[in-house]
Amino acid sequence: MLSEEPAGLVARLLDVVEKDIAPLTDVGVRRGDKVFGAAVLRKSDGALVVAGTNEETQCPLWHGEVTAIRRFHELPASTRPKPRECLFLSTHEPCSLCLSAITWAGFDNFYYLFSYEDSRDDFAIPHDLKILDEVFGCEDGGYIAENAYWKSRDIVESIRHLNETDRAPLLDRVRHLRGLYAEMSRLYQHSKSGNEIPLP
Repeated sequence: MLSEEPAGLVARLLDVVEKDIAPLTDVGVRRGDKVFGAAVLRKSDGALVVAGTNEETQCPLWHGEVTAIRRFHELPASTRPKPRECLFLSTHEPCSLCLSAITWAGFDNFYYLFSYEDSRDDFAIPHDLKILDEVFGCEDGGYIAENAYWKSRDIVESIRHLNETDRAPLLDRVRHLRGLYAEMSRLYQHSKSGNEIPLP
């Protein structure tokens, strides 16, 4: 049973990032793909349904979230949970394409670890904020975080609202993941030269 306590939920989400998404992403960045990944978990018990990572070197639309949704729908319909029975987890705050994909796929929530500002400043990928501003007029990535379709949750912000006993070890885990993703980002930035991703 998935813990109903916020700290238990956050711990499970961080487990999935570290153990299920990051290993796929490590393989992906060695192909020249970006560091973005996603997973779908059952709300009832936190069990992993699918995980995916960015596959833009194969198709520019195959962002991490889109890949996870594609894998989700490749499961047999008889065993696939309903989207509203699931938690959607993104390593990075979803771009405009992935916000739409999550919406059209019927998920009523998503959680993310790294913000748009992290993507721009720490991962040297500014496109999410720029597209939201230039195309949709959403300054500073200002989409509506709770709307008729879904609620989004910033994992780090959720941790900050916990008591100190729960907060400290979870922030340590976030720091560890930041280091892990920083290393994969360095590999991506080094290997992206010559790939055919339209917005590297």
